[in-house]
Amino acid sequence: MTVGSSLWLAHEPLILASGSMTRRDMLLAAGIPVEIVKPEIDERAVEEPLVDRGVPADQIAAALACAKALSVSRDRPGRFVLAADQTLVCDDVAFHKPADLAAAQRQIGALSGRTHELHSAFVIARDGAPLVEGLEAARLTMRPLHTDFIARYLAAAGPAALTSVGGYQLEGLGAQLFDIVEGDHFTILGLPLLAVLASLRDLDCLAR
Repeated sequence: MTVGSSLWLAHEPLILASGSMTRRDMLLAAGIPVEIVKPEIDERAVEEPLVDRGVPADQIAAALACAKALSVSRDRPGRFVLAADQTLVCDDVAFHKPADLAAAQRQIGALSGRTHELHSAFVIARDGAPLVEGLEAARLTMRPLHTDFIARYLAAAGPAALTSVGGYQLEGLGAQLFDIVEGDHFTILGLPLLAVLASLRDLDCLAR
Protein backbone atom coordinates (compact mmCIF):
# COMPACT_ATOMS: atom_id res chain seq x y z
CA MET A 1 0.00 0.00 0.00
CA THR A 2 1.45 3.36 -0.99
CA VAL A 3 1.59 6.38 1.27
CA GLY A 4 1.39 10.11 0.60
CA SER A 5 0.12 11.61 -2.63
CA SER A 6 -0.94 9.53 -5.64
CA LEU A 7 2.37 10.51 -7.28
CA TRP A 8 4.44 8.73 -4.62
CA LEU A 9 4.91 5.09 -5.58
CA ALA A 10 7.14 3.70 -2.83
CA HIS A 11 5.51 1.72 -0.04
CA GLU A 12 7.15 3.72 2.74
CA PRO A 13 7.86 7.42 3.21
CA LEU A 14 11.17 8.92 2.16
CA ILE A 15 13.51 9.25 5.13
CA LEU A 16 14.90 12.77 5.40
CA ALA A 17 18.21 12.70 7.26
CA SER A 18 17.89 16.29 8.40
CA GLY A 19 16.29 18.37 11.10
CA SER A 20 15.55 21.16 8.62
CA MET A 21 11.87 22.05 8.59
CA THR A 22 12.42 24.03 5.39
CA ARG A 23 13.60 20.90 3.56
CA ARG A 24 10.78 18.86 5.07
CA ASP A 25 8.18 21.40 4.00
CA MET A 26 9.56 21.56 0.45
CA LEU A 27 9.22 17.80 0.09
CA LEU A 28 5.77 17.65 1.65
CA ALA A 29 4.53 20.46 -0.60
CA ALA A 30 5.77 18.46 -3.60
CA GLY A 31 3.75 15.43 -2.51
CA ILE A 32 6.61 13.44 -0.97
CA PRO A 33 5.75 11.70 2.33
CA VAL A 34 8.63 12.24 4.75
CA GLU A 35 9.93 10.59 7.89
CA ILE A 36 12.46 12.71 9.77
CA VAL A 37 15.55 10.99 11.19
CA LYS A 38 18.31 13.31 12.35
CA PRO A 39 21.78 11.98 11.53
CA GLU A 40 24.12 11.50 14.48
CA ILE A 41 27.39 12.74 13.05
CA ASP A 42 29.88 15.40 14.07
CA GLU A 43 29.76 17.69 11.04
CA ARG A 44 32.82 19.64 12.05
CA ALA A 45 34.79 16.40 12.44
CA VAL A 46 33.88 15.52 8.86
CA GLU A 47 34.58 19.01 7.58
CA GLU A 48 37.84 19.97 9.30
CA PRO A 49 40.17 17.46 7.58
CA LEU A 50 38.65 18.38 4.23
CA VAL A 51 39.28 22.07 4.89
CA ASP A 52 42.85 21.29 5.98
CA ARG A 53 43.42 19.54 2.62
CA GLY A 54 42.02 22.50 0.70
CA VAL A 55 38.94 20.67 -0.58
CA PRO A 56 36.57 23.15 -2.31
CA ALA A 57 33.42 24.23 -0.49
CA ASP A 58 31.08 22.50 -2.94
CA GLN A 59 32.82 19.16 -2.40
CA ILE A 60 32.64 19.67 1.36
CA ALA A 61 28.87 20.10 1.07
CA ALA A 62 28.75 16.88 -0.98
CA ALA A 63 30.84 14.99 1.59
CA LEU A 64 28.67 16.17 4.47
CA ALA A 65 25.47 15.21 2.65
CA CYS A 66 26.89 11.75 1.95
CA ALA A 67 28.00 11.24 5.55
CA LYS A 68 24.54 12.15 6.81
CA ALA A 69 22.75 9.90 4.33
CA LEU A 70 24.94 6.88 5.03
CA SER A 71 24.82 7.28 8.81
CA VAL A 72 21.02 6.96 8.70
CA SER A 73 20.77 4.48 5.82
CA ARG A 74 22.98 1.83 7.45
CA ASP A 75 20.41 1.29 10.20
CA ARG A 76 17.31 1.28 7.99
CA PRO A 77 17.61 -1.50 5.41
CA GLY A 78 15.57 -1.16 2.26
CA ARG A 79 14.62 2.46 2.90
CA PHE A 80 15.40 5.40 0.65
CA VAL A 81 17.24 8.08 2.64
CA LEU A 82 17.75 11.66 1.48
CA ALA A 83 20.31 13.97 3.06
CA ALA A 84 21.48 17.45 2.10
CA ASP A 85 24.02 20.02 3.12
CA GLN A 86 24.81 23.59 2.20
CA THR A 87 28.01 25.62 2.37
CA LEU A 88 28.50 29.37 1.98
CA VAL A 89 31.68 30.97 0.65
CA CYS A 90 32.49 34.64 0.25
CA ASP A 91 35.88 35.60 -1.19
CA ASP A 92 37.28 32.15 -0.36
CA VAL A 93 36.12 32.36 3.27
CA ALA A 94 33.65 29.71 4.47
CA PHE A 95 30.80 30.71 6.77
CA HIS A 96 28.79 28.52 9.15
CA LYS A 97 25.49 28.84 10.98
CA PRO A 98 25.94 31.66 13.50
CA ALA A 99 26.04 30.50 17.10
CA ASP A 100 24.09 33.47 18.42
CA LEU A 101 22.62 36.79 17.31
CA ALA A 102 25.90 38.61 17.95
CA ALA A 103 27.65 36.19 15.59
CA ALA A 104 24.84 36.66 13.06
CA GLN A 105 25.35 40.43 13.25
CA ARG A 106 29.06 40.03 12.48
CA GLN A 107 28.42 37.52 9.72
CA ILE A 108 25.82 39.59 7.89
CA GLY A 109 28.07 42.60 8.30
CA ALA A 110 30.88 40.66 6.60
CA LEU A 111 28.55 39.70 3.70
CA SER A 112 27.11 43.20 3.33
CA GLY A 113 27.71 44.70 -0.12
CA ARG A 114 29.42 41.55 -1.37
CA THR A 115 28.57 38.51 -3.47
CA HIS A 116 28.65 35.05 -1.92
CA GLU A 117 28.01 31.55 -3.21
CA LEU A 118 25.75 28.87 -1.77
CA HIS A 119 26.54 25.26 -2.63
CA SER A 120 23.67 22.83 -1.98
CA ALA A 121 24.37 19.10 -2.20
CA PHE A 122 22.11 16.09 -1.79
CA VAL A 123 22.55 12.33 -1.60
CA ILE A 124 19.94 9.58 -1.84
CA ALA A 125 21.14 6.35 -0.21
CA ARG A 126 19.80 2.86 0.38
CA ASP A 127 21.24 0.00 2.42
CA GLY A 128 24.27 2.05 3.41
CA ALA A 129 25.32 2.96 -0.14
CA PRO A 130 24.81 6.19 -2.12
CA LEU A 131 22.50 5.79 -5.13
CA VAL A 132 22.37 9.38 -6.37
CA GLU A 133 24.50 12.44 -5.65
CA GLY A 134 23.71 15.97 -6.80
CA LEU A 135 25.18 19.44 -6.37
CA GLU A 136 23.97 22.89 -7.41
CA ALA A 137 25.11 26.44 -6.70
CA ALA A 138 23.67 29.94 -6.48
CA ARG A 139 25.17 33.44 -6.23
CA LEU A 140 23.66 36.12 -4.04
CA THR A 141 24.68 39.76 -3.67
CA MET A 142 23.77 41.56 -0.47
CA ARG A 143 23.05 45.24 -0.67
CA PRO A 144 25.23 47.49 1.51
CA LEU A 145 23.70 47.32 4.99
CA HIS A 146 24.02 49.76 7.87
CA THR A 147 24.77 48.29 11.28
CA ASP A 148 21.49 49.69 12.61
CA PHE A 149 19.52 47.95 9.88
CA ILE A 150 21.22 44.62 10.56
CA ALA A 151 20.30 44.95 14.24
CA ARG A 152 16.68 45.75 13.28
CA TYR A 153 16.58 42.77 10.92
CA LEU A 154 17.91 40.36 13.54
CA ALA A 155 15.50 41.68 16.16
CA ALA A 156 12.64 40.96 13.76
CA ALA A 157 13.99 37.60 12.55
CA GLY A 158 14.91 36.35 16.02
CA PRO A 159 16.28 32.82 16.52
CA ALA A 160 15.28 31.85 12.97
CA ALA A 161 18.37 33.74 11.79
CA LEU A 162 20.51 31.09 13.50
CA THR A 163 19.05 28.17 11.58
CA SER A 164 20.66 28.84 8.20
CA VAL A 165 24.26 29.06 7.10
CA GLY A 166 23.86 32.65 5.91
CA GLY A 167 21.94 33.98 8.89
CA TYR A 168 18.92 34.64 6.68
CA GLN A 169 15.87 32.99 5.11
CA LEU A 170 15.41 34.30 1.59
CA GLU A 171 11.78 33.18 1.63
CA GLY A 172 11.10 35.52 4.55
CA LEU A 173 12.61 38.68 6.01
CA GLY A 174 15.98 37.77 4.53
CA ALA A 175 14.77 38.94 1.12
CA GLN A 176 15.29 42.49 2.38
CA LEU A 177 19.05 41.94 2.55
CA PHE A 178 19.64 41.43 -1.15
CA ASP A 179 20.13 43.32 -4.40
CA ILE A 180 20.73 40.36 -6.74
CA VAL A 181 19.89 36.66 -6.54
CA GLU A 182 21.20 34.31 -9.23
CA GLY A 183 20.18 30.68 -9.06
CA ASP A 184 17.41 28.23 -8.36
CA HIS A 185 15.18 29.22 -5.45
CA PHE A 186 15.03 25.70 -4.01
CA THR A 187 18.82 25.43 -4.12
CA ILE A 188 19.08 28.65 -2.12
CA LEU A 189 16.68 27.24 0.47
CA GLY A 190 19.01 24.27 0.95
CA LEU A 191 17.71 21.49 -1.30
CA PRO A 192 17.95 21.28 -5.12
CA LEU A 193 14.36 20.05 -5.21
CA LEU A 194 13.94 19.65 -8.97
CA ALA A 195 17.03 17.45 -9.19
CA VAL A 196 15.83 15.46 -6.17
CA LEU A 197 12.43 14.88 -7.81
CA ALA A 198 14.10 13.79 -11.06
CA SER A 199 16.27 11.35 -9.10
CA LEU A 200 13.28 9.91 -7.26
CA ARG A 201 11.55 9.34 -10.60
CA ASP A 202 14.64 7.54 -11.88
CA LEU A 203 14.47 5.34 -8.77
CA ASP A 204 10.79 4.56 -9.50
CA CYS A 205 9.68 6.24 -6.29
CA LEU A 206 7.65 8.85 -8.16
CA ALA A 207 5.23 8.64 -11.05
CA ARG A 208 6.69 9.74 -14.37
